[in-house]
Amino acid sequence: MDFQFSEEQRDFQRTLRDFVDKEIKPVASEMEKSGEYPTEIVEKLKAMGLFGMTVPEEYGGLDLDPVSFAIVFEELARGWMGIAGTLGSHSLSCWMIAHFGTDDQKNRYLPALATGERRTGVGLTEPDAGTDLQGIRSTAVLDGDHYIVNGSKTWITNARHADPLPIMVKTDPQADPRHKGMSILLMDADTPGYEVLRDIGKLGYKGPESCEVVMKNARVPVANLLGGVEGRGMQQALPALESGRVNIAARSVGIAQAAYDAALDYARERTAFGKPIADFQAIQLKIADIATELQAARLMTYWAASEQAGGRRADMQSGMAKYFSSEVAIKASLEAMRIHGGYGYSTEYVVERLYRDAPLMAIGEGTNDIMRMVIAKSLVSGRDSIG
Repeated sequence: MDFQFSEEQRDFQRTLRDFVDKEIKPVASEMEKSGEYPTEIVEKLKAMGLFGMTVPEEYGGLDLDPVSFAIVFEELARGWMGIAGTLGSHSLSCWMIAHFGTDDQKNRYLPALATGERRTGVGLTEPDAGTDLQGIRSTAVLDGDHYIVNGSKTWITNARHADPLPIMVKTDPQADPRHKGMSILLMDADTPGYEVLRDIGKLGYKGPESCEVVMKNARVPVANLLGGVEGRGMQQALPALESGRVNIAARSVGIAQAAYDAALDYARERTAFGKPIADFQAIQLKIADIATELQAARLMTYWAASEQAGGRRADMQSGMAKYFSSEVAIKASLEAMRIHGGYGYSTEYVVERLYRDAPLMAIGEGTNDIMRMVIAKSLVSGRDSIG
């Protein structure tokens, strides 16, 4: 087993790390406190081509391999997890269009999505349907060459900038099993009857907006049915979510790395009883735990990414990586706060932001309890094994 990046991947990581250290870390805390949208940083992400990470080269994208994809999200989250959010659902949506879209849909959307001229997200979650996607209530009724769409979505990242926004709907509410009646429509931002409502207040994950979206008799052309065939929505969304779990795992590693860096630096500088607190065994044990679990999370994340890079089904691997790494991020941010003592509770230090950002990693792209069920199902079925 090879646990090393290629030289090309290592150079890519260095470029991203330098960018994060110079352009994101110095401004992240102040921008997060002020609620300012990171417009300048987003423009620089565009210039680097990162909005085209999952877009094929023929449409102007980078078409990154899964390992390089994970590198992007680890490094960005190390600087500010919110910035990673501007690319997360955008990249997932681009992946779906690239893999399942019709030739017309790819030609219409992907070139502008690759440059960031257009942005996108994913409209799956509803007020009464998060983990259970088959429980969505949004419907699309065929009316000539359009679908009439009614329903609502919530917690939609990038909603105010998404054009198009792929939305999951029921084109056949009576289908049995339910997933055979589900489809994805590409909702253009200027569609009459489609409206982005309020931004949802959040504990952390500041920067990108998370919004409520409503469709009231919105008319969507049949040409915007993803893939051109009804009933394929779940088949299109689930593989994308598998990639999304590696994204979340990598973000978690970035948060944990930032927590470790902050804790170690502070322990070396802070003195008590005449010496650095890093000399005290109690602090050393915390640092050792953070470092060990961080490295385990990183290896698991890139193991899952390498499985995807090999073209293998990786729902168990990505589930393990997302579950374990997100729990490590939560623990690392808490332990870093404890090492900082009272200062860890202050908004003057980065660890309080990490502590607020980390819990989302255990919720996004499927809760960790669901991840445990995905892992167990793969093992019990015999499709995957350990050892």
